[in-house]
Amino acid sequence: MYVDCPTCKTPVEWNDSNPHRPFCSDRCRLIDLGAWASEDYRIPSREPVSEDDLLESLQQQGTDKPH
Repeated sequence: MYVDCPTCKTPVEWNDSNPHRPFCSDRCRLIDLGAWASEDYRIPSREPVSEDDLLESLQQQGTDKPH
């Protein structure tokens, strides 16, 4: 089975011999990771989250306050 690389759209064979799948290369994988890290990709929210709600959620998960 072939899929298009999400970054460059090159056809990529989907199998165990491709350690970068669904990407064609480590370069394309890192480009995509960088886009997520710089918030180029976002998951939309219907309502903004307040700081109090965020802190409460983190406390429920046992996570300290964000720095």
